[in-house]
Amino acid sequence: MFGLWENLTEWIKELLLGVIQNNLENMFADVNEKVGTIATEVGTTPQGWNSDVFNMVQSLSENVIVPIAGLVITFVLCYELITMITDRNNLHDLDTWIFFKWIFKAFIAIMIVSNTWDIVMATFDVAQHMVNQASGVISSEASIDISSNIESMMLGIEEMEIAALLGLMLETTIARFAMNAISILITVILYGRMIEIYLVSSVAP
Repeated sequence: MFGLWENLTEWIKELLLGVIQNNLENMFADVNEKVGTIATEVGTTPQGWNSDVFNMVQSLSENVIVPIAGLVITFVLCYELITMITDRNNLHDLDTWIFFKWIFKAFIAIMIVSNTWDIVMATFDVAQHMVNQASGVISSEASIDISSNIESMMLGIEEMEIAALLGLMLETTIARFAMNAISILITVILYGRMIEIYLVSSVAP
C-alpha cells in the first residue's frame, strides 16, 4: 500500500516536472525567437518591408501630395511678396535686400518640398544602419541559454513537494500563454507602426 502511494506520488511529481520543463523551454525559446524577430523588423526600411505598398505610397506622395504642397507654397510666397511690397509704402521705401531674402526663402521651401521623399527615406536609411549595428548586440546579450538555465532551474525544482510543483506548473503555464499574447501584441504594434510610417511618409511634404 505504502509502495503504491510512493509510486503514484513519484509519477505525479515526474508528470508535473515534465510539464514545468516543457513550459520553461517553450517560453525561453519564444523569447529568443521574438527578440530576433523584433531586431529584424525594427531594422527593416519601408521599402524592404513591403515594396508594393512602398511604391504606391511614393507615387501618391509625388503625384498628389507634392503638387498640392507646391500650390500651398506658391500661395504663401505670393501673399508674402504682396504684403512685403505694400508694407513698404508702394515701392517708395523699398529695400532690395528683402527681394533676395524672399528669393532665398522660396528656394529653400521649394527644395525641401521637392526632395521631401528623399529626405524622409534618408532618415530611415540612417535609422536602419544604427538598428542593424545594435541588433547584433541585442541578439547576443538578450539571448537566453536555454539548456543551462533549464538545467540549473530544474535542480532546485526537483526538491519541491507536489503542491508546490502544482502551483509552479500553473504559474509557468500562465506565463507561457502571457508570453504568446505579448508576442502577438508586439507583432501588431510593429505592423501598426509600419503602416503609420507609410501614412506619414505619404503626406510628408
